[in-house]
Amino acid sequence: MRPFLRSFVLPALGAIAVLAAAGRAVRRIGGVDPVEDRAVRALQARSGHRPDDADPEARVEPPGPREPLDRVTRPLSWYSGVPQTIANGAIWCGVTWLLTRDRRSAVAPGAALALETACFVASAALVGRPRPRAVWRPEQPHATSSFPSGHTAASVALHTTLADLLDRYGVRGARVLGPLLRYGIPGAVAFSRVHRGQHHITDTVAGAVLGRWSAGVVRRALL
Repeated sequence: MRPFLRSFVLPALGAIAVLAAAGRAVRRIGGVDPVEDRAVRALQARSGHRPDDADPEARVEPPGPREPLDRVTRPLSWYSGVPQTIANGAIWCGVTWLLTRDRRSAVAPGAALALETACFVASAALVGRPRPRAVWRPEQPHATSSFPSGHTAASVALHTTLADLLDRYGVRGARVLGPLLRYGIPGAVAFSRVHRGQHHITDTVAGAVLGRWSAGVVRRALL
């Protein structure tokens, strides 16, 4: 029990405190319409998307790709959804067990997601940052706080842990797959969440930091 508390619980409490403090500071400084959202609106406008000026809240449009960037970001945003991420974690735990027969390695993907999720849920409840306003948003957002981005955090935590497993076992092609897992896929997910009006840019930055930290904790404790 003590190793679990020392390796996971105490670090998680510290991470929650840091995220909550950072989120509240970002929310206070940025206000309800932070400057960073101008870049998001400009990007959306270049893609032909504009919110309803008469509605101060974000306008939700029926889902469906309208231009090339939409066709790329839509599946990325779906891929990082809660059910898909849970399924991904379970699948990779099973695959890792079948390939390594090492229990610590097999639980690593699920442990990274569990740690990230606990920190995300707690810190989001303490921050309560609203979603971006006056942006194009083709999907209904979750009821949780905008800060930090849970989709981004989960993607970084899972894919970084998978890259760590490749490194540990010296899998052929790890030099190519590693950067793709650590940076390519999570970066694309973060961009999709911003482009589709689900998050402020700082939300995804905080999510990436949380995911990276979660993977690091699991790497030190299990791998």
